[in-house]
Amino acid sequence: MTASCASGRVAESEDRVSGLAIDILREAGGWDMAAEEVVRRAAEQVYGSVGAGAPAELSVVLTDDARIAGLNKAWRGKDGPTNVLSFPAARMPGAEAALLGDVVLARETIGREAEAQGKSFVDHLSHLTVHGVLHLLGYDHAADAEADEMEALERNILEDLGIADPYDADRAPRES
Repeated sequence: MTASCASGRVAESEDRVSGLAIDILREAGGWDMAAEEVVRRAAEQVYGSVGAGAPAELSVVLTDDARIAGLNKAWRGKDGPTNVLSFPAARMPGAEAALLGDVVLARETIGREAEAQGKSFVDHLSHLTVHGVLHLLGYDHAADAEADEMEALERNILEDLGIADPYDADRAPRES
């Protein structure tokens, strides 16, 4: 199902193959509908690849540097904006669908990073969406072994999406 509120800021969909329902809020930062589709496609690919296959729900907030900086300070104690934050939800016994949590993405930071790294905005947005959703599914990169596992998953999922390996330092920069 897909729905939008009158302002066009919220969209919801459920991928019938992966069983993932996604709510997207364009909160701030001048995001467009094309970005929503990029995020939706990446999130569905993650869940279809490594999700439990059971019905699940995910919220994504598309915002700006100012808003994510506030979240970064409040929840991680770090000053300044970041590209993506993930907030896993507590498990709710008896719920029809697992609530995975929230992924928050900052447009300006993603744009700056993509330009600095010679990546397209869309590819970098896809990568950060994959990264954020993997965190909601319990993957982390605090220890080297965890980081290696998460990075390998990201590479495989992005390859399935037709996106070049973001960790390959030798790859040629692509136009935005």
